[in-house]
Amino acid sequence: MIKRPRFYAVTVLALAGLAAAGCSSSSSSSTASSGTSTSSPSASAAVNLSSVTLNVGDQKGTGAEAVLTAAGLLKTLPFHVSWSDFTSGPPMLEAMASGSVDVGGVGDAPPVFAASGGEQVEIVGARATNGDQDAVVVPKNSPITSISQLKGKKIAYGSGSSANYNLLTVLTKAGLTTKDVTLVNLQPALALAAFTSGSVAAWDIWPPYVQQVVAQDGARVLATGSAYGSPYSFEVASKAAVADPAKAAAIKVYLATLDKAYTWAATHPSAWAAAWAKAAGLPSSIMVVAAKTDATTPIAITSATVSAEQNLVNQFFSAGLIPTKVNISSYITSEFNSTVSG
Repeated sequence: MIKRPRFYAVTVLALAGLAAAGCSSSSSSSTASSGTSTSSPSASAAVNLSSVTLNVGDQKGTGAEAVLTAAGLLKTLPFHVSWSDFTSGPPMLEAMASGSVDVGGVGDAPPVFAASGGEQVEIVGARATNGDQDAVVVPKNSPITSISQLKGKKIAYGSGSSANYNLLTVLTKAGLTTKDVTLVNLQPALALAAFTSGSVAAWDIWPPYVQQVVAQDGARVLATGSAYGSPYSFEVASKAAVADPAKAAAIKVYLATLDKAYTWAATHPSAWAAAWAKAAGLPSSIMVVAAKTDATTPIAITSATVSAEQNLVNQFFSAGLIPTKVNISSYITSEFNSTVSG
């Protein structure tokens, strides 16, 4: 884990590589204030948060630090925050299971793979998406015009990521299985390099990478939309952090503040796109499209949320992509639902 500036451009990531498992870190702190309470039964009635450090995982696709900063809410957090950047959700949850990350945002699939692998993590927050985030793209001059034509071809993706589930559903709807194609497991920066060099025939990825390769490389989108994937993204915490009264109290405040930031982003798309562009190191023209596509709405965790995530478990297990068909409800809590404000 190395010290980082705020965010790296995708092209810089491609050159830099992922020598540290895609993770780097820095710390930021805000003005301390009085404590708060949490709905978690493990937490005390009140906790002085000024002495708490919350280790938060972040990634370019979620932009938690960027959206909090853009919304003017980062400095309102009454505790110290240590940020760590990851290339995707799976390595973040691995770090979470090891105890180096307390909470972080991921897509729909990473919690399934973590739970199936026995990692001690728990979904603590949810956001509804429009289902258009992930997409299968092909190079500008590719002769491929349909998903069925990918049979026997190499497809870049991130194992255990939201793109993994999107690709599974896309292939299934086209009458293919994962055995009908060659899956090339690459983190985004390396996948970008493989895609632009022609080493793979297609790439399943999320914003802002989709918008980047379309705008900068003339890539074509083969499949995207609410007909594929899952309508949720999640905030996940380590079970150890949830069980710790001080950490749980900090997570409650963090989730409430982050929900307000995402709500702000939805009502100020241009301002958010400009801020995200600066943080990600990509042109504003790309991020305007990415921000609209990636818009999310904070929601409470309900039985529908649990059922949708269990559906992912069932499909991944049936496809032979996870070792255990877990009961995902054991890895989801509604104890932080009070953080969702409208």
